This record gives sequence, structure tokens and C-alpha cells, in this order.
Amino acid sequence: MTAAGPIVCVGETMVALVPEPVGPLAAAGALAVAVAGAESNTAMFLADHGVPVRWVSALGDDPFGARVLAEVGGCGVDVSGVRTDPTRPTGLLVKDPGAGGTSVRYYRAGSAASALGPEVLAGPAVDGAWLLHLTGVTAALSPSCRALVEQALDGPLRVGFDVNYRPALWPGGRQEAAGVLRDLAGRADVVFVGLDEAQALWGEQLTDPAAVRALLPGPRTLVVKDGPRAATAYDGDTACTVPAPAVDVVEPVGAGDAFAAGFLAALHRGEGAVRALRLGHLTAGAALRVAADHGPLPAPGVLAGLLAADDAGWKALSLPAT
Repeated sequence: MTAAGPIVCVGETMVALVPEPVGPLAAAGALAVAVAGAESNTAMFLADHGVPVRWVSALGDDPFGARVLAEVGGCGVDVSGVRTDPTRPTGLLVKDPGAGGTSVRYYRAGSAASALGPEVLAGPAVDGAWLLHLTGVTAALSPSCRALVEQALDGPLRVGFDVNYRPALWPGGRQEAAGVLRDLAGRADVVFVGLDEAQALWGEQLTDPAAVRALLPGPRTLVVKDGPRAATAYDGDTACTVPAPAVDVVEPVGAGDAFAAGFLAALHRGEGAVRALRLGHLTAGAALRVAADHGPLPAPGVLAGLLAADDAGWKALSLPAT
């Protein structure tokens, strides 16, 4: 059974410059132009799964803003709730892949989306939402953006919240982020957090998903992602763990947003925890196997077969690079 109403994703999207081929920024001979934003990443993958989805944000009245709007809308996302700001620019980020992972350099101060505020929640784009999806990135952008998240959590709508801790966005450092993000996550209905992310925020004593659940007992649904190993979903006190398939990783940024989309798509259809976690893993794999944040899903027939695999077949699954 498919739930009524769209999922509404709210937050900033930027133009991203990505070294091509993937490698350290300092040695790059060319930069590809892509689109990057946690909430719009999730929205695009939700649209790929056939879920009705809107993205609500603000963009500059500039070519980068036009590029973002065209790309997100071209994926089937309803972008009617995106406003154009004639006085503020579209944000920009540059990816710097390296042996130890990918670092990201942001050029987003004073961006159009940083001026978003609680007034968004009174707009028509939020009307009838099945779920409002937000992330910790939005809470870090500006006081008005944090007020938007706070008011959403105090309102009548069901709220999904991806912790999405980005140290560079928190001028008060880890201590500030730890307090704010724990409070926000504790008040949401569906929460996503990485185990390593939880440890970075709230301490190395969080050695397993159960410890994270003890720290965050408030959300009805809590999903703890343990990198390439597994993900665990809590529905109340009931836990379900599904191992992650092996993936030939090209670039990891955006995989968490994709996982959230897969999981939420399954919830929207009324499916259980095992299928939701499997669909999260498979959608994350679509992001991991490309240099950009948004990559192609397996063909519908292939996807259905993977979701229906027995436990042995699932554990043996390997997703090659595209």
C-alpha cells in the first residue's frame, strides 16, 4: 500500500565542482560541474523510486541556480517550492578526493538558501506532506535555518531527520554541534545517523547501534548505519539489522542521502524493515559507484530481484562500479 501525500525535502543545494577523473584537487586537470545538496540528493533518489517528492529551497538568480533547478527538476522532483533570490548567490562546493577520503571546500556564506526560515513551513509546498525531511546541515547554516528546523519539529507534520554532521559548518566546534544535533534528532520521528558520526559527536563509548539507541530513545524509528558493514533500524524497541552489500566505491559523498531515500521510499509504500534497509543499501550503492552524488539505480526488474533475494544471496551480493 502506498501512503498518501509527498515527501517534502527542505534544504540547500549547491553547484559542485568535482575533479575529473576522480583524484586530488591540486592535481586536477579538469573539474566537472555537478549538483550537490543533502536534501535534493534524497529527493532525486526518491523520485527515481517513483515516490512523489518536492524539494523546497532558495537559489540565486544566477546560472548556477538555473543549473541546480534544471537538474533537480529534471529528475522528476517537484521544484515549485524553490524561490529565486535576486540579492544572494547560489552556494558552491569543491570536492577534493584523497587517499584518506574526500574533503569538501564550501563557498556558501550568505547564500540564498541560508536566508530560509520558518516561513517555509506555512507555504503551499509543504501542504499535505506525508513526511518533512530535514538534515543537520540546514540547522548549521544560519539562525533562521535553525529556527526552521526547530519549528518543524514542534509542528504537526511527521519529520525525518538525517544528522548529517559536517564539522566545517559549526563555528562552535564539536561541542556546539553535539548538543544541537542530539536535541534535534531526539525530537524527530525518523532519524538517520552513522555509527562513526555518532562517535564523533557524542563519544567513542557508542560502540554499537544499541548504544546509539540508548542515547536517542525519542524517535519512533532510528536507523544507525555502520559504514560498509551493516545498518540497523529500530522501530520502538525492536531492532532489525541488514548487512551492506559489497560495493566498488568510486566516491563516497552522497551515499548517506541516497540511503535515506531508499529507506523512506520503502516506508512510504508501507514495507517492512528488512526491505527498507535493503532498499537503503541498494540506493546508497547507486551513489557510491559514481563520482557525482546521484547515480543510476539498477533496472526495476533487477532491483526487485535483489530485494527478494534470500539471506544467503543477499550476503553474497556485490555491486560493481558503473
